[in-house]
Amino acid sequence: MAAATATAHQRDLDLVERHRYGDREAFAEVYRDYEQTVFNLALRMAGDPFDAADLTQEVFLRVYRHLGKFRGRSSLKTWIFRVALNHCRSRLGRRRPPDQPLTGPDGEEERQIADPQRGPEERAMAGDAARRVERALALLPLEFREAVVLRDLEDMAYDEIAEVLGVRIGTVRSRIARGRQRLRDALLEDEVLEEEK
Repeated sequence: MAAATATAHQRDLDLVERHRYGDREAFAEVYRDYEQTVFNLALRMAGDPFDAADLTQEVFLRVYRHLGKFRGRSSLKTWIFRVALNHCRSRLGRRRPPDQPLTGPDGEEERQIADPQRGPEERAMAGDAARRVERALALLPLEFREAVVLRDLEDMAYDEIAEVLGVRIGTVRSRIARGRQRLRDALLEDEVLEEEK
């Protein structure tokens, strides 16, 4: 595992060095590697796919301009997530994403890719659960939402999250625990409201 991490870190440093010397393909590789994860993060922070697409492009403009300054003290992934999160914070301010299901570019609800192993009823229930989680996530305070998204949806390690957020690991653990609890409470409340309908 450590060898794989060292190899990935060396690849990051090589990409940065190639970028410094004007190799356009180096940045294209960085973009291909991280575009989807940055978009997912922006989507969860903004709650709107159009805003998320704009934020993603803006983040990669910043990454392009500043990639040569990356020194390798962290992984490139961590550095890019920090750039993305800081940009989302500054661009979105403290506003919450809309409390509504995420919609696609045509204004229709995002469609989930059908799992052929599931029947129609199971797929419908899974889609409903995903929409409920998105609504509940939108209600979390920003500091909790960031921590929960990075840990539970982006699968980042606690030390990486601490570095991205610029806080101690204990603070990360606390924010995740409190965010998960608020998420559970919001989901339970949503469930009760659904049953009353």
